[in-house]
Amino acid sequence: MLFTMGAIAIVMYRLIRDKNVTWRFAKAQARTLVRLCGVKVYVRGLDHLGAGPYMFTPNHQSHFDIAMLLGYLPGNNRFAAKKEMFGEPVLGAVLRTMGMIPIDRDNPLEAIQLLNDLKHDQFSTIIFPEGTRSRDGTLLPFKKGPFVAAIHLGVPIVPVVCKGTVRVMPKGKYLSILPGEVEMVVLKPIDTSALTYEDRDRLRDLVRQQIADELGL
Repeated sequence: MLFTMGAIAIVMYRLIRDKNVTWRFAKAQARTLVRLCGVKVYVRGLDHLGAGPYMFTPNHQSHFDIAMLLGYLPGNNRFAAKKEMFGEPVLGAVLRTMGMIPIDRDNPLEAIQLLNDLKHDQFSTIIFPEGTRSRDGTLLPFKKGPFVAAIHLGVPIVPVVCKGTVRVMPKGKYLSILPGEVEMVVLKPIDTSALTYEDRDRLRDLVRQQIADELGL
């Protein structure tokens, strides 16, 4: 279903002038995929959000986080992903067509420019500050990149907490999804408009602590 719906989304995105139609289709299919896998998603904190744009910084427990965030976070949000993923035959085509952001660790300024373009278009961005999935649900160290970018762009940071996804899709078990319950918690936005580059570590530590507190770590 993932590859079939991805191919359909590519065609729709290229043929239909109103791109919101394609995004509504992609988000609906993500929710359908979740339900077909026997997973129930509980969502809290959406009342904290306004019009945006935002920089969403969720913890990363499993690949299932992506389907949950795509399907249940409001708006047409762009994921940032490692540049290498854009070389995958089908997945890469979907990422490029849907305007996802390639992150080149050797050229971070290029990513910031892409993020700046999205800000002007009023799109929000989803970046996993851990940089990779946790094997057991523990919270890994956060990288500075998302927080530097948010300060540079002057957009609010929104910590998002993914709970239980490591149980329904454990790392290392390729495409194995187990029925169960998961939760997505949206915390209050953190204003970055008055912050400077020197505040990047403090902002990173604050967001990590808020997510850790919600996870009970």
